[in-house]
Amino acid sequence: MKRRFIPVCEPTLRGNELKYVSDCVKTNWVSSFGKYIGEFEKGFSAYCGVNHGITCCNGSIAIHLALESAGIGPGDEVIVPDFTMIASVNSILYTGAKPVFVDAEMSTWCMNSNLIEEKITKRTKAILPVHIYGHPVDMDKVIKIVKQNNLLIIEDAAEAHGALYKGKKCGSLSDASAFSFFANKIITCGEGGMVLTNDDKIADKARLLKNYAFTKQRYVSEEIGYNYRMTNMQAAIGLAQLEKIDELVECRISNAHLYNNLLSSIKGVITPPCAEWAKNVYWMYGILIDEKFGMGRDKLREKLLEAGIDTRAFFVPMHLQPVYNKPNNKFSNLPDTKGKFPVSEYLGNNGFYLPSSSHLTKDNIIYIADTIKSAKEENEK
Repeated sequence: MKRRFIPVCEPTLRGNELKYVSDCVKTNWVSSFGKYIGEFEKGFSAYCGVNHGITCCNGSIAIHLALESAGIGPGDEVIVPDFTMIASVNSILYTGAKPVFVDAEMSTWCMNSNLIEEKITKRTKAILPVHIYGHPVDMDKVIKIVKQNNLLIIEDAAEAHGALYKGKKCGSLSDASAFSFFANKIITCGEGGMVLTNDDKIADKARLLKNYAFTKQRYVSEEIGYNYRMTNMQAAIGLAQLEKIDELVECRISNAHLYNNLLSSIKGVITPPCAEWAKNVYWMYGILIDEKFGMGRDKLREKLLEAGIDTRAFFVPMHLQPVYNKPNNKFSNLPDTKGKFPVSEYLGNNGFYLPSSSHLTKDNIIYIADTIKSAKEENEK
């Protein structure tokens, strides 16, 4: 009998993906020009309620492109959560600006908006909130601070396709936002990203920079640009995914509710937050393991893997990243890592996420929950 194995996350490709990609091949539009790029940009920006969408090659690049297009550069500071994926911080470094870390909050696992003001200096240019694992940041506080201090907001919405903050789509709450379409995202292109903005100037700048900053005369550039283009084939997959985004989002939410029902009664398992003002899309279904469980996170993950259940540990906090804690001649704008970030460390040490694919079956979710419960019971014997 073949052993059961449940991957931590797989793409759900059950629409027109093959049809649209085949069309790209048949028509020879396989590179960075073609109808699917424009259709995907228009469709996804409309879905998020934003005027402009600019495709690019991945989510990290989308953050960098959004920051630079908004005018972030050397000498600036950008406030960013300590508990995030390293792409959020590296993208700031690419611009020459300096990242400034803010601790997370337990109530959302996102950046603690109450700690932002104390980090603002004369060099602060922007705040980069990250909607962690599909849960929105408390944006009203961020927006108030930005208005009072004449700053920019660049949203990292890479993990928040379809998430809502007080009824508004994540990605529409800022000067510019960045999305990722990596294979494990709610909708995917395999690899890919997009910048969203309502600002015409930011949109024009992003379109310019992503294509070598070519002027109207091809092969002529008046500033340093990049090859950040998405291919037509990637956009074709993205468009097919976009056609089913509501279904894919609801599958993630439905799966999370089933997980919650099965896991919430197990002592020592802390299920994901969902503030009353938020629509959490549960990009990844994460849990925390505390001392009441009787077994550490890493030991539990080993038990799950033995049962054929793939998992991933939570992000390692940014202030603990080795790359930011040693001299680097290439980057003179490395962040200060000496602050205290207790919530980020708690999340990083005790959290991990379970299989989260949109097409995860009810049977598999029950099996995963039963395995967690059995691991606890066996440990208590």
